[in-house]
Amino acid sequence: MSAIIETESLTKQYGANRGISAVTFAVSEGEVFGFLGPNGAGKTTTIRLLLGLLRPTDGSARIAGLNCWSQAPDVKQLVGYLPGEFNVDPAMTGAQIIEYLGNLRGGVDQHEVKRLVERLGLDPGKRFREYSRGNKQKVGLIQAFMHKPRLLILDEPTSGLDPLNQQEFHTMVAEVRAEGRTVFLSSHDLTEVERLCDRVGIIREGELVREDHISVLKELRHHVVEITFPGPAATGWFGDVPSVSDVILMNGGNTVQLTAQEDLAKVIQVAAAHHAVSLIAREPSLEEVFLRYYAPEQDGRG
Repeated sequence: MSAIIETESLTKQYGANRGISAVTFAVSEGEVFGFLGPNGAGKTTTIRLLLGLLRPTDGSARIAGLNCWSQAPDVKQLVGYLPGEFNVDPAMTGAQIIEYLGNLRGGVDQHEVKRLVERLGLDPGKRFREYSRGNKQKVGLIQAFMHKPRLLILDEPTSGLDPLNQQEFHTMVAEVRAEGRTVFLSSHDLTEVERLCDRVGIIREGELVREDHISVLKELRHHVVEITFPGPAATGWFGDVPSVSDVILMNGGNTVQLTAQEDLAKVIQVAAAHHAVSLIAREPSLEEVFLRYYAPEQDGRG
């Protein structure tokens, strides 16, 4: 399958501030590619370079064989783009914004626009300033999808959406994939990326640290568990539980904190056997994931 996005040593420097450095990856036509990283990792900078909104310091980026900088107008004809912060004239209504952006593209199918408006439950008659964060995001999604682009580039697309509209967005992405079109999805939400994407690129501190199939996320997923007991606990209780690590005592010895990479059923069984009074499990933030898996490697580079 041919690549629709190709970058080679793509670099953007902002003086003393971090941009991105030597980012190389490819996205195949027809796949959903997740671009994953904590806030400030370089996701948005990479997207702006792909769209020709920034000039690279070094390296190259191509979309459908077109140079993203020198052929930026042609690239934009192929792309539907949702920025991380979708801001337009606050005095315009949703309908006016959609019409204006559609006219910039030479016109769009109004039946498709109506279908998207109904699917996302947008009231197009309100002014943009009157919309909630979620409704502003709906306008942004509609303008990105409405011309059925060959490539969708979406920066944190479900930010502000309620669960029902998040589900509808997931359905829309699945339809795009089924039609053989491509989605480049930037997110810091592990669960969303795992659900939607075929492959992922993981960026941290401006460097692409991994590009792999979605199964790579299973290596990153783990739970931080805190278990409180009625009396003193022992770290050895969990010594024979597979995929448990980093077991420590807290709160005077009555609470055990541990990291569990797989199913929690065995952890719960051990906790129950020792009469646990509470168990709290959470998934770590993406920043914590990267610190856990990549900080030692980075430190080792000196």
